[in-house]
Amino acid sequence: MLTPAQEAALDVLRTHTSFAVIGVSAQPEKYGHEVFETLLSGGYTVYPVNPKYSEIDGHPCYPSLAALPAMPDVVVLALAPQISEQTVPKTVAVGARLIWLPPGCFTQAAVQACQAAGVPELHDVCPVGALYALRMLEQTQTV
Repeated sequence: MLTPAQEAALDVLRTHTSFAVIGVSAQPEKYGHEVFETLLSGGYTVYPVNPKYSEIDGHPCYPSLAALPAMPDVVVLALAPQISEQTVPKTVAVGARLIWLPPGCFTQAAVQACQAAGVPELHDVCPVGALYALRMLEQTQTV
């Protein structure tokens, strides 16, 4: 049985096609890299965002959300909790439509900042695990 937050995550993955991952890393063992690669493997348009890199695995990497060619449907903050807290207002200011705050990447203040700004947020659910769960559900429905 899925929690309401997990159901919401599956709904986001079913109904949205583009994501930005803020805090993506070129190091494969880092969480931001795993989120980026997993979303790419799911067929989504994914924009890596990190001012430290010009590209990640052959994909152009953008220095900021404002530098993206288009605003994605969902912004994933793969950052340390306090950095996410500082990043939420900037993310809201440039027009983010939905902010995903994975486990270990948020504070309650970050969640409250999204809510206060009227920007939908999803927190404490891992995009990697959610996409895996969605794939498993889709496989069982096609059998």
